[in-house]
Amino acid sequence: MARAPIVWRLGTVTEIIEETPHARTIALDAPDWPGHLAGQHVDVRLTAEDGYQAERSYSIASAPESTMLELTVERINDGEVSPYLTEDLRAGDQFELRGPIGGPFTWRVQDGGPLLLIAGGSGLVPLMAMLRHRAANGSDVDTRLLVSARSQADLLYRDELARLAQADGLEASYTLTRSRPEGWTGFDRRVDAPILTRVGPSPATAPLVFVCGPTPFVERVADRLVELGHRPQAIRTERFGPTGV
Repeated sequence: MARAPIVWRLGTVTEIIEETPHARTIALDAPDWPGHLAGQHVDVRLTAEDGYQAERSYSIASAPESTMLELTVERINDGEVSPYLTEDLRAGDQFELRGPIGGPFTWRVQDGGPLLLIAGGSGLVPLMAMLRHRAANGSDVDTRLLVSARSQADLLYRDELARLAQADGLEASYTLTRSRPEGWTGFDRRVDAPILTRVGPSPATAPLVFVCGPTPFVERVADRLVELGHRPQAIRTERFGPTGV
């Protein structure tokens, strides 16, 4: 089957969900959207009144089965695009987007598992698309999620992840690197080998591993995984960076 062309299309905001003090999910109606795989992203283009344009890439948060296209955007204080998307955008507004983009960092239910998903901050977004895809298909594949964030307030999708873990056996673990609330029972440091060993699954089970987040985080975690015996070819990574086709 011929691949649908990646073109710019106009998306209309249908809903905005406040996820954290610094992040929001934007639900879009994108006519003629060709569909996507869990883990893919889109390019977003904003055009100012004087014609100046700025583009950034954002991971798709929604499952392929969703009727809406959802992007979760975290504000970058000195960014050109995220401040507008997280503060000024309203339901009914429109902006251009292009996608879906990306191939290696994707997962489909038929790919199987076990799965080990590791996120740094908003690197959880494409992994959430995978978890939602898994739930939409009633999959019970062994899945371990590890999320690293600065504080509890920075954790995305907390309530939904708690529901998913109860419903279909997902094991979710968290580590907070800067501040922790009283009574915190999760991990309390940057991701290291002992944390990865505790979370599992064992390298002997040959899990599919997905790591997403800032470049230093991804490189550090990938190195630790290889040291623990995970196969390099089974570790797929996605780093925050500029837009691309």
